[in-house]
Amino acid sequence: MTGRGSGEPGEPPRRSLRIGLTGPIGCGKSTIGRWLVERGAALVDADEVAREVTAPATPTHEAVLAHFGPAVRGPDGTLDRRALGALVFADPERLRELEALVHPAVRPALLGRVEAAERAGARVVAIEAIRLVESGLGALCDEIWLVRCDPGEQRSRLLARGASPADADRRIAAQAGLGERLRAHATRVLDTSGPPAGARARAEATFDEALAASRGRGPNGTRVHPPRTAR
Repeated sequence: MTGRGSGEPGEPPRRSLRIGLTGPIGCGKSTIGRWLVERGAALVDADEVAREVTAPATPTHEAVLAHFGPAVRGPDGTLDRRALGALVFADPERLRELEALVHPAVRPALLGRVEAAERAGARVVAIEAIRLVESGLGALCDEIWLVRCDPGEQRSRLLARGASPADADRRIAAQAGLGERLRAHATRVLDTSGPPAGARARAEATFDEALAASRGRGPNGTRVHPPRTAR
């Protein structure tokens, strides 16, 4: 497998196997990510990076406040993330505006985390991002896994997280057609519908296939033989 980092300060890391996890909200990306960590992968969560680059006093935080105005400014003057979420998930155009502000800051910060994991010796790095392809982060990955589930189960999972029925429906509607659009970019499609044990077994098998396929890549992550697509 490619990508055992040297750990030497200042030395470029060698490439790990980079797996992008993407798909609609509530379909199990974070769960798959945790399972991959248990198999030895490092995990970089784009949502965490986005929160980092929009922390108070950062340039992106100030840009978001300036763009969206008082409606998303909390009593303490910082970004009210709940208000921002309600605004952008109700209006696809506003969501695109937010992404245009945030994505340019996310990419370099996320790549820094990936390379830090590789320097520390990670042989597999999973990148979890709902907008993996649209933001250009997919270009960092050797494989892209589309994580999906049945629509009814997707909604039930959002309700179990505490979303109201209206909020769950609004968030799902904001991503209408996302899964189908991502299929064209996916190396593998992983269905998490049904009992967790079955979903985990499918994830384990998919991971093993990815590890086997990675042996056909060159020393810098260049694919020599394309992996078998798992549908």
